[in-house]
Amino acid sequence: MNTKLKCLLLDDELPGLTYLKMLCEQIPEVEIVKTFNNPEKLLAEIPNLDFDLLISDIEMPGIDGLHLAEMLDNKLVIFCTAYKEYAAEAFNIDAVDYITKPVKLERLQKAILKAYERFNKPETAKKFIQLNTDKGKTLLYFNEIQYIKTAVSDSRDKTVLLSDGSFLNLKNVKFDTLLQELPEADFCRINKKEIVAVKAIKFFNHNEIVLHHLEENHKNTTLILSETYRSDFLKKVKI
Repeated sequence: MNTKLKCLLLDDELPGLTYLKMLCEQIPEVEIVKTFNNPEKLLAEIPNLDFDLLISDIEMPGIDGLHLAEMLDNKLVIFCTAYKEYAAEAFNIDAVDYITKPVKLERLQKAILKAYERFNKPETAKKFIQLNTDKGKTLLYFNEIQYIKTAVSDSRDKTVLLSDGSFLNLKNVKFDTLLQELPEADFCRINKKEIVAVKAIKFFNHNEIVLHHLEENHKNTTLILSETYRSDFLKKVKI
């Protein structure tokens, strides 16, 4: 490995921070930029720090490690904690690894190798968006979306038809927000109230779009292609 990962260390307990620093000093792929025992101080200094990786505890006074990690833009994070119950949340925010204390050198080396590989791997396209639903948060995967329409019950909400035929109710989200996140080549606004996935289309003409999806009456879902969005749609499907 030619390039070292520039690393920040965070643990509110000084003995734990000292031990973590000692372990990292034995791993040649890591360069320690700075250590912190207060998450708010780290957050305050972020704009002035050049780093690639944060190795952090989770349960700390003030702001916890999970929330702190969510504030770091495009930075790699490894969690080291005494608690196993945060693992699912850690991987939901795309943590590189989750190590339970006491941290062993071999385990930390393995985690840092994963971070290094991810750091040097070309960025892959984003595959999902996290949104609020009427049942809680969801990870909405782009490849599962057939179409999105304004909800009947509340125009601020959106209803999503998924590839398995089920529906999902997204809470208080605008079409503009969704279009910014959805892969541009794969989705198209077709009228004021609907966005469609290109792959979901079976037939279309100047005014209508017919989907592969079958309604309860065994007829294909048919959507209106409005004049306002027709030109963009035809460009999208390369007509």
